[in-house]
Amino acid sequence: MHLEFPKTPKRLTPAEQKLLEYIEGNREEFLFMTIGQLAAKLEVSEATISRFARHLGCQDFKQLKSIVIEQNHLEGPAGKLAGTLFAGGDENTFETANYLRQQMLYLEKTVQHLDAQVFDRAVNEILSAKRIWIHAKSASASLGQLLYFRLRRLGLSVAKFPSGGTEMLEGLAQAKEGDLVIFFGFSKVSWEGRVILDYKKSAGYNTLCFTGRLHAPKEERADVNLYVYRGEMREYHSMTAAVALIDALVVSISQKMGANSAENLQKIHKMKKKYYW
Repeated sequence: MHLEFPKTPKRLTPAEQKLLEYIEGNREEFLFMTIGQLAAKLEVSEATISRFARHLGCQDFKQLKSIVIEQNHLEGPAGKLAGTLFAGGDENTFETANYLRQQMLYLEKTVQHLDAQVFDRAVNEILSAKRIWIHAKSASASLGQLLYFRLRRLGLSVAKFPSGGTEMLEGLAQAKEGDLVIFFGFSKVSWEGRVILDYKKSAGYNTLCFTGRLHAPKEERADVNLYVYRGEMREYHSMTAAVALIDALVVSISQKMGANSAENLQKIHKMKKKYYW
């Protein structure tokens, strides 16, 4: 589908035609380019690019990019990342401060939808589980590793499933009644997540899901669902709020464990002093 611009000029110069054809055929690459990089790539002047943008009805190069972003639908990781890089700043500079402020908004939205009763239930499910199993794949793998590391340091019985395939099924087959299976299903529940939810009917374990959806279908909901806001559908999805929620969960768990959590951490500290330092 061709890009549509505010104005359709009757005639383009050869240089402008070259620009249009390049943008049409290399939309995501174009979104990552500065005006200088595009000029060098196509061997035209920056002034030519600015005139080209105005001929299409755009105020400047920045608005030209905005139109391409909007009509490209930000499909795929590259498009989403380009939209994030371009939002709020000029085409030459990634505004770190603006991005960090955006993360604060993500945290605030997560807080707004935080259900204290659901959070407390998550803490109690973890503390009462005979064994805690964690499944995390792709971008969520780092979250699963963080949660695994934190819970193990508190002395809880925790293990990780392989990310997929028959090895994941072999691991899931060990989950029993009284156990808790934790998984991540932010924008959708993966095939592995659906298997986890289905197999619980016969195995009898409980489930906890970190989700980015407030109104997931009933068949895709775990026993406990912790909501995390990571950005809109077409944005680059951040893990900031998810990491913060995991840390809040661990701190709350350690508080409820009382002296037991401190005892295990102290044991680890003594072992490090004896065998490592």
